[in-house]
Order: sequence, then C-alpha cells, then structure tokens
Amino acid sequence: MVASGFLCESGDSGSCPAVAKSPNGDSYEISGAGTFDAQNKSVKAAGTFAHKATNGNVLETGVWTATALISFDSYGIKPAAVMQRGPAFGGSQIGYKRMVMRSGPLPTGGLAIFRILLMPVSGTIEPAVLQVNCALGDVPRERSVEGIRVALERNNSEYSEEASGRVIFLTQRTEVNTPAKVPEQEARPEASKQPQK
Repeated sequence: MVASGFLCESGDSGSCPAVAKSPNGDSYEISGAGTFDAQNKSVKAAGTFAHKATNGNVLETGVWTATALISFDSYGIKPAAVMQRGPAFGGSQIGYKRMVMRSGPLPTGGLAIFRILLMPVSGTIEPAVLQVNCALGDVPRERSVEGIRVALERNNSEYSEEASGRVIFLTQRTEVNTPAKVPEQEARPEASKQPQK
C-alpha cells in the first residue's frame, strides 16, 4: 500500500499522498495499492498521481499502473508494526486480536522497485521507475527513510527525496497443506480380502 487505505485514516496530513521531490523542488504525489509476487516477478498495482511545480501549482494529474516488478529486497517481517505505530497505521481498525493471527497478512519491510506507466489526463504516457521503501524490520542505514522515489525514463528526471507519505507491505503467508494419512487397510482394500495363511 502506498499512501492509501488504512494508512490514510489517521487524519495525519503527512501520511497521504506519498511525495517524492526533485532537486529543483517540483514533486510527484502518488497513492495506490496492489499485489506482487517476488518469486515470479508478477505485479498488479495502480493508483493516482499529481505532478506539482515548486510553487505548488498542479502541472498534471492522472493514473499510474505497474507493468513489471524489477526487484524486491525484504527487510523482514514485523508482526506488531501496525500496533506500535498507532492509529496512523490503522491500529484501531485492525485491532490486536487480528494482528496476532498467524494466517493473516504480516507487515513487512523492504524496498520494491517497479516499472510503471504514468498516464496523465491530458498529455503523453510517461514510462517511469517507482521505488517504494517501507522502513520496517532490519532496515539498511541508507534506506531508513520511508517513502517513494520516482525516476522518469524519457528525460532522466529523478525525484529522489522521500518528502512524506506512509507505505507498507503486507506479506500473505501461503498455507502448506499436508495430505492426511490414510490407514494402510483403507489404502489397499484388496489386501484385506486375501486369505490368511
């Protein structure tokens, strides 16, 4: 989740949207959500964006969609993260009982890098790279600031200052079903029909 869902329900104006700034001060504001699989590099994610000038004037708005997962570097799970961060992370909505359920999604830190398309309401589609950094778990010192970065591929513009915004990854554990043991007699009924010697 990037500055969306329960991350935005706290009333904290610095939570949403997530903002990345360029060295000259203009910015991209992004929110959205989706799913990805780090094993097979599949992704389904989308959201909205606004490109703003240094003075705050809106230059363009539109939607974005992820086209590829480039990489995901996990910092590890942090099961109590939602509760520790308080209402801004949805503590009141999720509740303690739900957080301790082992089968539910687990807050996870990491750095995900996506190829995305920025599709403005008017103008040309812009391919870009979106970095989403969630500073939970064993976070490298250079990635201790949570947020997003955006790099536009066409003109090599970089928005590398993580100005504000909340992000979180929720890892869904896959359940491993072990087949039930079938008693030997039921597994091979023909054996019970054979005469005893």
